[in-house]
Amino acid sequence: MPLFAGLMSGTSLDGVDAVLAEWSGGQGARPVERAFVHLPMPPALRGELMQLNTEGPGELHRAALAANALARLYAEATGALLAQSGVRAQEVRALGAHGQTVRHRPGAFDGTGYTSQLLNGALLAERTGIDVVCDFRSRDVAAGGQGAPLVPAFHAEVFGGRGSDGTEGPEGVAVLNVGGIANLTLLPAAGPVRGFDCGPGNMLMDLWCERCTGHRFDADGSFAASGRVQPGLLQRCLDEPFFARQPPKSTGRDLFDGGWLDARLAAASDGAAIVDRADVMATLAELTAVAVSDALARHGAGLRRLLVCGGGAHNGHLMRRIAARAPRVDVASTATRGIAPDHVEALAFAWLARAFSERRTGNLPEATGATGPRLLGALYPA
Repeated sequence: MPLFAGLMSGTSLDGVDAVLAEWSGGQGARPVERAFVHLPMPPALRGELMQLNTEGPGELHRAALAANALARLYAEATGALLAQSGVRAQEVRALGAHGQTVRHRPGAFDGTGYTSQLLNGALLAERTGIDVVCDFRSRDVAAGGQGAPLVPAFHAEVFGGRGSDGTEGPEGVAVLNVGGIANLTLLPAAGPVRGFDCGPGNMLMDLWCERCTGHRFDADGSFAASGRVQPGLLQRCLDEPFFARQPPKSTGRDLFDGGWLDARLAAASDGAAIVDRADVMATLAELTAVAVSDALARHGAGLRRLLVCGGGAHNGHLMRRIAARAPRVDVASTATRGIAPDHVEALAFAWLARAFSERRTGNLPEATGATGPRLLGALYPA
């Protein structure tokens, strides 16, 4: 049975998730995990990648070195996968590697725009001895799409019960990935799969938590749960035009960054300092919950089940707030459907590597807005 590896480092910049999986059947088959590894992002590399999200001196030089460092970290994760599973590199058909998004501006500037995921794919192939497939988003952007989200086709196969003809099982389902950004996949009982970014996931919460406590994230949402939602601040955040835009749409740190948050804090306070930091944290958690519930109500009104993956699935307070904001929807972790929430995105990039290897298209134009299905990725042979 063919083996594929998937490596993912997302907008939260917490580390690298790596998975080794096998598929025993053709299109529509579910993956079987052989190994999973998480490596924390080294602080120096995290800091550099964070800084590269904005313009600065020596960007080209710094970005090239960061791409090398990330390739070495990906190679380390791949080596740990092979050791854990007892598999030789020669037995892995391909490795799907996402890279680290530092700019995402599809459609901007010249009508095409760009998306940039830092990774030295050639160095990763050298270090692992495995075919590397990376740069998955650029072809979709070239075809007029957002280049995101790319996971809906994978979600459809593993969570929607869809066969190769694209039909759904007896009930529809929505899949929510809460990483730095929250993205939603809609898998109705009938009709096309859809997917889009809802807005910030953990990104703003992580930023505020680190500012206030020094901790990288709000464990189980305890900090947010200790505060009260500030309606004025919440409304200032929801006034952001992105939330009202119709899909296809995608976003990232190009919009929802520290400057964006500071501007809304200043506007909501009317010149007076907001002293209760826990209230701000509660409001940011509520922002994510409202963005998700509103998107689900507007675009997936008939769906009554929401499966959550990504780091946000471990935030008990956030999960409760999403459930409260969408009372007619059953909110549960993807673990209830057999895949741990931390593993889903890495598995999706293993799936994309498999699709590339089999010369199958990987995007869904209904989700990304591309002019048609495209083969995604660039190959660096072992």
